[in-house]
Amino acid sequence: MLRSWAATPLSRASLRYVSSTSARTKSNLARASTLRKQDPLLTGAQSRPSSALVANKPFSTSLQRYATHSGNPFDKIDKKHEEVIEHEKIVPHPEEVSASSTVHQIFSEKGVEEEQKDEDMLAGVKADLQTIKATFALDEVPREALVIGMAGVLPYLATSLSTVYLAFDINHASETGSGFLFSPRVAEQILHIIEPLQIGYGAVILSFLGAIHWGLEWAKYGGVHGYPRYAYGVIAPAVAWPTILLPIEYALITQFCAFTFLYFADARAVVRGWAPHWYSTYRFVLTFIVGASIVASLIGRGQIADQINKLPSPADRVKALRDLQLGAMETEEREKRARIAAEDEEGGDEEEDEGGDDEEEE
Repeated sequence: MLRSWAATPLSRASLRYVSSTSARTKSNLARASTLRKQDPLLTGAQSRPSSALVANKPFSTSLQRYATHSGNPFDKIDKKHEEVIEHEKIVPHPEEVSASSTVHQIFSEKGVEEEQKDEDMLAGVKADLQTIKATFALDEVPREALVIGMAGVLPYLATSLSTVYLAFDINHASETGSGFLFSPRVAEQILHIIEPLQIGYGAVILSFLGAIHWGLEWAKYGGVHGYPRYAYGVIAPAVAWPTILLPIEYALITQFCAFTFLYFADARAVVRGWAPHWYSTYRFVLTFIVGASIVASLIGRGQIADQINKLPSPADRVKALRDLQLGAMETEEREKRARIAAEDEEGGDEEEDEGGDDEEEE
């Protein structure tokens, strides 16, 4: 009953809408028939409807076919089921009434609660870990380059970890009076040995990274670019080697900036096609390890800055050597003058002795 009652106004409305557009539809069909008769190329298409015409037919034609077709399976009514529903008593369910109860769900029944899916609270963390894993993936890097590159950062990492441990040992000795493995004096001496090793090795690595671009230019990888590519190999050692003359803190900071700048230059070279596509990821991993090592060394030294004597820089050594040479020259000059003065005194005494002898003879 309900279904038939709802279908009746729908059919009447559709027929009223169709009647307003039927004249236009008939005129379109008549015009298409006239064109097919005039054009001999369209005679073969008289037996089938035009695809362009079918595509442009208004929605009213389909609606008219649906509303007037007597054999539509959707209009079949189950009279037995309707009779059963007619004699059923409507039972109210106030608990189901809500602000959204009048809106029927599309993919679920009304009044049936959908199963709540458990939300993964660590989904964001897992996504970040996947991003990090994809960033550090070095599957496309040649194995030889990967092994040698990772081995190349081990000395830098070892000197950095040694600096951190020695700083911890010196701090522990200042608080308790003794270190774990070394005394404060021995730890300070070892630290002064490690400092130039780390700075010198960093200068070598920077020079090597710049020289790679010379090799790519000679191999004509990505074409011949001349001075712009050779500049990479010149700027890197020009910045790296003067750091061995700086104090340890300034040298580490300068090398950190140099490694970072050279990484961005290498990434730019990859974008330009001057280097292999995997080279930027490879350089990022190596630069990350070296940069972390430099930061760890700076933090370790910052913890004991007021507890150790700073190792003199090469400039300080040159100044001390110059002062030592000046002091030696002054000492030598004083000794020379004292020797000359002594000789003069000895000569005066001899003359006095000779004058006394002559007087006695007279």
